[in-house]
Amino acid sequence: MSSRCLSDEAFAIAGEIVAAYGRQYLVDCGESGLIASTPRGKKSIYACGDRVAVRATGPGEGVIETAMPRKTEFFRASARRAKLIAVNATQVAVVAAAEPSFSDEFIARVLLAAERQGLRAMLVLNKADLAAPFARARERIRPFEQAGYRVVELAARHDVEPLRPHLAGMVTILAGQSGMGKTTIINSLVPGANSATREISHFLDSGRHTTAHARLYRLDAETALVDCPGLQQFGLAHLAFRDIEWGFPELRALIGACRFQDCRHATEPGCAIREACAHGAIHPRRLALFHRIASEAAKR
Repeated sequence: MSSRCLSDEAFAIAGEIVAAYGRQYLVDCGESGLIASTPRGKKSIYACGDRVAVRATGPGEGVIETAMPRKTEFFRASARRAKLIAVNATQVAVVAAAEPSFSDEFIARVLLAAERQGLRAMLVLNKADLAAPFARARERIRPFEQAGYRVVELAARHDVEPLRPHLAGMVTILAGQSGMGKTTIINSLVPGANSATREISHFLDSGRHTTAHARLYRLDAETALVDCPGLQQFGLAHLAFRDIEWGFPELRALIGACRFQDCRHATEPGCAIREACAHGAIHPRRLALFHRIASEAAKR
C-alpha cells in the first residue's frame, strides 16, 4: 500500500491494518514497514482491512489518526454484542473438508452473513484425495451448489492452484471450522505465512493469542486473503426474519409470492417457497436450514 498521507495530520503515513489484538493494530505502511499502532481514545474501532493514517511515535510504533470510509464490513453477532471480523473484503470463501465432519448450519450462516453484507460467496471443498469421505462430503455440499454457490474442489496438501483463479483481484475472507485445512491453504498460497504470524506476535506482544484473530495477507496489489481463525459458531443475532429470508438466494426470488404476506413458509397454505421445494427448485435441506436459523429470530 502507498505511503501517501490519508489526511492533513502532520507526519501521517498511509497503511492497511493487517492484524489486530485488543487495542493494538499492526499496520502495513508499505515502504515505511510494519507499525504497531493504537487508536486515539478509549474505543477499539478498527479492524483487519481498515485503511488508516498512522502518526509514528517511535521506532515501529504509532497512533492511528484517521481511517478511510469502509466499502464493506463482515461481522457476526451474539445476543450480547457484534464482533467485527474484517472490513473492505469483497468475497467470503467457506472451507469445508472430507474429514473431519463439518456443520451444514455453520456454512449456511457464514454464507447468509456474506449475502446480507454485500459480499460474494463461495465454498472450498478440501481433501479431495480422500476418495470415499470426499464423495460423502460432496453430496452434503450439493444443496449449496444447487442454490447457486460456486464450489471449488481441491486437495490442499498437494495442490491449491484450482483455487487461485477464484481469488485473483479479490480480498477474500477464508472462514471455516477447525480441521478443514484452511491453514494448509494459506501456507500454500502465502509463502512465509508462518513466519509472518510470528512477526505479528512480536510486534503486538500477544504470543499464541494472535492465532485467534484475523490476519490479512497480500498476494499482490489487488489480491489478499484474510485468515479468519477460531470460528466454531457464527451468530446472526442482528438479523430479523426478513433479513434471513432475503439472505437465502433461492428464497429471495420468491419473496412476496406466497398467498399471505406474513407467511413463514412452515404450514401456511399457498406458500410459494414450500411449493418450489416440493417441485425440486429449492433443496429440502436448504429449507430446513432456513427454518432452523429463522427460528432464532422468532425467539428474540
